[in-house]
Amino acid sequence: MPDLFDSAPDDHRPLADRMRPDGLESFIGQRHLLTPGKPLWRAIAEGRLHSMVLWGPPGTGKTTLARLLAREGGAQFLSLSAVLSGVKDIREAVAQARAVREAAQRATVLFVDEVHRFNKAQQDAFLPHVEDGTVFFVGATTENPSFELNNALLSRVRTYVLKALEADDIHDVLSQALSDEQRGLGGHGLSASEQALSLLVAAADGDARRALNLLELAADLASAEAQGGRIDETIVREAASQSLRRFDKGGEYFYDQISALHKSVRGSNPDGALYWFCRMIDGGCDPLYIARRLVRMASEDIGNADPRALEMTLSAWDTYERLGTPEGELALAHAVIYLAAVPKSNAVYMAYKAAMASVRGHGTLEVPLHLRNAPTGLMRSLDYGKDYRYAHDEAGAYAAGERYFPDGMPEERYYEPSDRGLESRIKARLDELRTRDHAARSKQGG
Repeated sequence: MPDLFDSAPDDHRPLADRMRPDGLESFIGQRHLLTPGKPLWRAIAEGRLHSMVLWGPPGTGKTTLARLLAREGGAQFLSLSAVLSGVKDIREAVAQARAVREAAQRATVLFVDEVHRFNKAQQDAFLPHVEDGTVFFVGATTENPSFELNNALLSRVRTYVLKALEADDIHDVLSQALSDEQRGLGGHGLSASEQALSLLVAAADGDARRALNLLELAADLASAEAQGGRIDETIVREAASQSLRRFDKGGEYFYDQISALHKSVRGSNPDGALYWFCRMIDGGCDPLYIARRLVRMASEDIGNADPRALEMTLSAWDTYERLGTPEGELALAHAVIYLAAVPKSNAVYMAYKAAMASVRGHGTLEVPLHLRNAPTGLMRSLDYGKDYRYAHDEAGAYAAGERYFPDGMPEERYYEPSDRGLESRIKARLDELRTRDHAARSKQGG
């Protein structure tokens, strides 16, 4: 398990590795984290070691930031891959870290790539060594840590969210590689048209590593095809077609495809929805990501028009986790078709947004006395719960005319049920209750 800052010949290293930034000043992207004065910038620039999780898409600089943290903090850098490692590898890394600390009084940054792939027992194996300072843990993940990492581990680290690189950032990465004579392609007489660079930027989809891998392949093709070292659009298209299939196969970006799936479901087109679902699965999208988005669709676009939609998506998610690929994907397809076929309503979604806006607009209002809980004699003596009307004791189990908003705040109506699916029955029920409220309040006022 060598220290990855040891020198190695550049000739056999991929361009993406050779162009890895060797300092914050050459790091491109993540300005929301690396502006001078920001916590992560200070941690690296000032060598302030602490344990962290770096969460973001591929090719956004997670490994590089971990290396820079170790370098600036004067620490040993050790790396594990959660895909290839187990508890035994963790123990060996910890033993090496302990030996370095005892022999050289030097800290260790232990970088764990794809940490979300470790199970609970493997994640727990880090805890005592993070706790006692044997290692500074840096985990890299493309998955939401709150879903994939143990709370015990999350409580001991700080989470930083990295973003896919902007198009201008990818363009800068490519230009830097083309001009750098020591690490990049600058000494090879290569050039690229602006149109070719734009195609490379689009194909990279915010991933700097992919951008550099495609550039390196395009450079090889340009040299082999007697292009005079000129990379043009034809060369880039050929390079992209020879690369591994990506989620944006066919030119669409990741979020374009999930948007197409969502809008096909919302538009009640099961065939279109199934097509986009299959495009994403075929392109290598994590099925669990799709499962999470389906749950969102069930609440946002169907809601109470068919509450079974939420149950269906959660069941499909659970089925996939039990069966895995490819059997579990059929359950997700089942849910996709169901969501697209049933009645639609965004009434719950709109009600939630309206209620949240109301809460923020009215500030912190007191809970009315009649709605407060009164478990003690003191609270009852202060009139907590006084005059509360227990709905089950009234006609139809409904306290007609009762108020449930803070005193002084007008009653708001956030939820407006549609006339589709089950929600049409909910609408009729609420209309009846509001009529009873109106009659009761008119009687009270009279």
